[in-house]
Amino acid sequence: MKIANIETFLFHPGSGKNLLFVRIETSDGAYGWGEAYVGVKKEVIVEKYINAMAPYLVGRSPYTIRHMAQIMFDDFAIRRTSVDFLCAWSAIEIALWDIVGKLSNQPIYNLLGGPSREKVRLYANGWWYGVTNIDQTVERALQVKEMGFTALKWDPFPGPWRTFITREEEDYAVDNVRAMREALGPDMDLLIDAHRRVAPHHAIRVARRLEEFDIYCYEEPCLSDNLDLVAEVRGSIATPVVTGETLYTKEQFAQVFEKRAADILNPDICAVGGILQMLDIAAMAHPHAVAISPHNYNSPIIGLAATVHLSALIPNFLIAECFINLSEACAEIAAPGLKIEDGWVDLPTGPGLGVDIDVDALRRRPYKDFPHKDMRQYWEEFPRKNYVWGVANVTR
Repeated sequence: MKIANIETFLFHPGSGKNLLFVRIETSDGAYGWGEAYVGVKKEVIVEKYINAMAPYLVGRSPYTIRHMAQIMFDDFAIRRTSVDFLCAWSAIEIALWDIVGKLSNQPIYNLLGGPSREKVRLYANGWWYGVTNIDQTVERALQVKEMGFTALKWDPFPGPWRTFITREEEDYAVDNVRAMREALGPDMDLLIDAHRRVAPHHAIRVARRLEEFDIYCYEEPCLSDNLDLVAEVRGSIATPVVTGETLYTKEQFAQVFEKRAADILNPDICAVGGILQMLDIAAMAHPHAVAISPHNYNSPIIGLAATVHLSALIPNFLIAECFINLSEACAEIAAPGLKIEDGWVDLPTGPGLGVDIDVDALRRRPYKDFPHKDMRQYWEEFPRKNYVWGVANVTR
């Protein structure tokens, strides 16, 4: 039995970005689903990577997953890693595990040591997309609470991502979190995402002001390309610091431990190379008392299912991400999907990932471009001098 065909599908969920799925078929008719992490307006780039990688894989055994990962790094990437390469390989790797699980008639977590838990806790993200003020943010958050979630994440800072911001923008972030805590009460866990936005002095000052609101964690306060900056923030605040969304290799994560730069890591299973790479990273983190909170800006079908299998396996799991703005569209193609209730997801019990996709329904929502962002309204509300406009995704 050999890999016979690798097919990609771009899916437009109506919010956020297009999603990229891959379906791998074997010579005896077995198939598996995978998903690649993609960024808005860059989805087709990763799709091209997958299609270019396919000839290296067709004809190989679907069981030789770790060997194929090394071959793709050595012979396709020429031992030069990149996020697009790893996103593409992640989709292929997850699909191969789905096949192996189906051939073994076991869930993936049973093949890799068995589950450490019966359910996986989720926090909601994506719910705040499109809000333009604090009142709207609070209104949306209350809807998330009504859905049963007990944890949510959002970015309280206004405007585009810039290293240096004004005190007015700092104040807005603090007022945003204050309003959320007052509206949601003490039992909702508030996860703050700074999106690698700001310089350490901004990140530290805001984090200290937020401590009174009992923040669950403070994600990516600085650009993690320079982990010394992240470590500087971690050493200066009491709130647990998260990094890892923009780190992809074991070599990069080793530096996090060396520098004691984070309390929590949030790698994405659809971006770092798939299930085996995530297991390796979690194992590296464990002796350093660093928890894993998987990033998952992917579908609540394939990407989340892979995340759930990983989360079930590792002892240092904390909480996983779920983008609920993608849920309605993805429910139309899930056959079946995952059971999510009150902020928890049950472990799928079917073989492989335990989920499937209706290909006909998937084809009915093909790729569609998202419009550019218009930042003019922001600068009317937050004027400042000497600002240099960014180019990407900005309408002047």
